[in-house]
Amino acid sequence: METDLSIIHLVTNASLIVQIVMLMLLVVSLVSWMRIFQKSRMMKQALIEADKFEDRFWSGGDLSVLYNKISSRSSGRAGMEVIFEAGFREFSRLRKQGVVSESVLSGSQRAMRIALSREVDRLERNLSFLATVGSTSPYVGLFGTVWGIMNSFRSLGSVKQATIAMVAPGISEALIATAMGLFAAIPAVIAYNHYSSDVEHIVNRYHNFSEEFSNILQRQALK
Repeated sequence: METDLSIIHLVTNASLIVQIVMLMLLVVSLVSWMRIFQKSRMMKQALIEADKFEDRFWSGGDLSVLYNKISSRSSGRAGMEVIFEAGFREFSRLRKQGVVSESVLSGSQRAMRIALSREVDRLERNLSFLATVGSTSPYVGLFGTVWGIMNSFRSLGSVKQATIAMVAPGISEALIATAMGLFAAIPAVIAYNHYSSDVEHIVNRYHNFSEEFSNILQRQALK
C-alpha cells in the first residue's frame, strides 16, 4: 500500500504537539514578515525625511522660520525635525529668560539628547522581536522534530517487524517542523542584521546633525 507523503497529509495527520508547534511557527513567521515590511517602510521614510530636512536646514534660510513651520504641524514630525524642534525651542526659551550663554547651550543639548533617544527607540522598535524569532524558531522547530521522531519510534514497539514505510510518515512530519522553524528564523535574522545596520546609519546622521546644530546654537548664543 502506497503511503501518502504529501505536505498537507503529513501536517493534518501529525500528532497534536507537532501540529501546535507548526501552528506557532506559522503564526510567528507571518507576524515576522509583517514586522519586516513595516520596518522597511519606516527605514525608507526615515531616510527620505532626513534628506528633505537637511536640504531645508542647510539652504541658508532663517532657523526661526523653519522652526515655526515644523512646530505649526500637528503631526508628522519625526527624526531630525524632532531633534531640531526640541533644541531650538529650549534655546529660544532660555534666551528669553536671560540665562547665560553656557546654560542656554547646555539646556538645548539636553533637549536634543532626549529627543534623539526617543527617535532611536522608535527606529529600534520590533528589532528585538526579529532577533527573538531568529534565535528561537529553529529550536522550537527542533522540539517538534524530536517529538515526532519519538512518536515514530514508540509506535515500533508494538510491531514485530519494522519497515521504513512505518516510520517514514512520522519522521517526515517531524522534519516539516524543523523546516518551518528555519523558514521563520532565516528571514528574521537577515532582516534584523540589515535593519540594525540601517538604524545605526540613521542614528549616526542624527548624532552628526545634533553636533552641527549645537555649533550653530553656540555661535548664536555668543552674539
